Amino acid sequence: MGGTPEVGYGIKRLRPTTPAFDRLKDESRLEGYWMLVRLADGWASGRNKFLKRGEALFGAWHGAELAGVCGLNIDPYVEGRDQGRVRHLFVSAPHRRAGLGRMLVETVIDRARRYFTVLNTRAPQEAFGFYERLGFRRVEGEEFVTHRMVFGKGN
Repeated sequence: MGGTPEVGYGIKRLRPTTPAFDRLKDESRLEGYWMLVRLADGWASGRNKFLKRGEALFGAWHGAELAGVCGLNIDPYVEGRDQGRVRHLFVSAPHRRAGLGRMLVETVIDRARRYFTVLNTRAPQEAFGFYERLGFRRVEGEEFVTHRMVFGKGN
């Protein structure tokens, strides 16, 4: 689509129980990505409803169309509750390269700063540059983390 993402898009909290979410989930699955299927399964089973302290699930809307999704959880791969994790980022193909992924992750970062000392993600190789441009630092030698953002003075 191109253009400025702020024009025509709105980000708000999301419950993945709508037909708009089902369409996005089907698109992701057809592209070989299973994160939205896992998100829906976790929500339906009650394992992950993004309700713990600091957690949230966001949807980016373009009119009535759900154009993207990104969540924030307490990182389940570390001890304690002071580390957050970017979860389930997906942007619909017609809305890619318009800054929407950046908007979604920046929304997660803004929320994470208030609740966590660290924000982790495990990104596919093709997304490394994306996360690094947002200020994440590459992590070596950790099975479940490829990138991390540490919050502190000056951040």
